[in-house]
Amino acid sequence: MLQNNIEALLKANPLIPVVTIESLDEVDVVYEKLSSQGINCVEITLRTEIAWEAIALFKEKYGPAFKVGVGTIISPDDILKCVKLKVDFMVSPGLTSSMIQQFDFSGIPFLPGVSTPSEIIRGIDMGWRVFKFFPADLFGGAKALKVYGNIFKDVSFCPTGGINKDNYQEYLDLKNVMAVGGSWLTSD
Repeated sequence: MLQNNIEALLKANPLIPVVTIESLDEVDVVYEKLSSQGINCVEITLRTEIAWEAIALFKEKYGPAFKVGVGTIISPDDILKCVKLKVDFMVSPGLTSSMIQQFDFSGIPFLPGVSTPSEIIRGIDMGWRVFKFFPADLFGGAKALKVYGNIFKDVSFCPTGGINKDNYQEYLDLKNVMAVGGSWLTSD
């Protein structure tokens, strides 16, 4: 099953809210904001001291009706923590050789981050076909993904980084984009 069935998750959730939680009080606020928009998934980033605690609380309160993912995965240890918490998906800004096997063996849908052709080819070499394109705005945005679509015909992307309410549809209209991720879905 391709990347532990990440395609099914992205097809069901074309908008992936990327959230950084600073306080556990924000968990309910984020849930309310997203569910009121008909969104039932979230990628919580590992950018704060309480991130793991927030992920566990979100899973406890709103799973399994809500898909809870973890972003900013940067080590095999992060992947093991995701397995322990039984998260619904994992997203990485990049990839190390020590993470490759852990991702596959985790049983959790995962989205490895790429931005260059060499990184995409390395992922293809691993048998993967779906990638996070990050940071999209710094690496050519929708224009770059159009070019990648001509080169890598069997590859799909979930771009994040610089995606907002004004440009997300331009990305979703591309044939090689399955979903988009961004923080605009929870911003005021």
